Amino acid sequence: MSSDLTGTGPGEPRSVVLLGSTGSIGTQAIDVLRRHPDRFRVTGISAGGADPRTLGRQAVELGAQAVAVADPDAAGPVFAAVADAAFASGRPFAGVEVLSGPDAASRLAARGADVVLNGITGSVGLGPTLAALRAGSTLALANKESLVVGGGLVAAALQRPDQIVPVDSEHSAIAQALRSGRHGAPGEPSEVRRLVLTASGGPFRGRTRDDLEPVTPDEALAHPTWSMGPVVTVNSATLMNKGLELIEAHLLFGVPTDRITVVVHPQSVVHSMVEFVDGSTIAQASPPDMRLPIALGLSWPDRLPDVAAACDWSSATSWTFEPLDEAAFPAVGLARDAVAASATHPAVLNAANEQCVAAFLAGRVGFLDIVDTVAAVLGEHDGVAADGLTLGDVLEAERWARARADELLARR
Repeated sequence: MSSDLTGTGPGEPRSVVLLGSTGSIGTQAIDVLRRHPDRFRVTGISAGGADPRTLGRQAVELGAQAVAVADPDAAGPVFAAVADAAFASGRPFAGVEVLSGPDAASRLAARGADVVLNGITGSVGLGPTLAALRAGSTLALANKESLVVGGGLVAAALQRPDQIVPVDSEHSAIAQALRSGRHGAPGEPSEVRRLVLTASGGPFRGRTRDDLEPVTPDEALAHPTWSMGPVVTVNSATLMNKGLELIEAHLLFGVPTDRITVVVHPQSVVHSMVEFVDGSTIAQASPPDMRLPIALGLSWPDRLPDVAAACDWSSATSWTFEPLDEAAFPAVGLARDAVAASATHPAVLNAANEQCVAAFLAGRVGFLDIVDTVAAVLGEHDGVAADGLTLGDVLEAERWARARADELLARR
């Protein structure tokens, strides 16, 4: 966690690069940024490039000097969209730099902004994560997959132990709660007994495995609490999202997976907890609103005023906590197994899952086929040891996992 980010000089706003600006995290981040123009200066934004008009409007509103798009064919339309948006708003258009191609977000992240907010979905976020860290930027990380896939590589790229500020609501909650006790680097004295990750339980909480057999994509996308992109929403329905978050917590905070507990909390008000050795448990609570962890990611260690509504203590309310049904939702157990198996098993877990979710959303396989196929692919992977792990090892493990998952899915 970063504690020394002060911007470019006394009283100057922090420079921000926003990756994934048109997605759920990106659009909520823009809402935070527009409320605090004196605190932040957006220097660049990125997206896939499928929505040039939105990118153009965002670039003009934020005053971004550079726009990065993954699709090389989108560069021209994005440049034109920025010019159109500037004309429509009556603002002068002095041109904007458009970066394009698969590595465009990484090149933008490498420019040394004070803060890089990585809101990209999927393991494609690994390159920008590494680029931001190597450039010395504080990384506000909402792209859990890049840490899951490249944990060892991310650790090697860190220039200071507090360079990553987690933006997932659960890990932001843990980071806040950890301020209540001593928790140093692995091997140093710690007052932390365990981390408690809360899960809403998704739309199928309480169902048995047999009940999940006929689940449709539309049902899986109907999350009861959060508004997220389709991949993250399906991951929340299978609880694979919680498995990935368990790996992320293990890597972020240096706590072994056997000291990380997952509990189901349907109200999604307590975002996670830290249990200390004296028996105290510190929880972070707020109504579900991603703008709060996003704002903390941008401003850490400071808090911005009035980011989201607080809990209403004037009305009677109840919070419940339930054990996780790992028979119906085995994804969390798979994540524990992946961490224990090898340095590349988490990358295989994530890559295979991405292929399975895509096949499910396309109507090619059933809901239960997602985690069942991931388990099969994990079982076949030989793994690579952490010592000497390279980016090539990770990319090869991912390539193999995607190909093998596709082969198995084709048989279902």
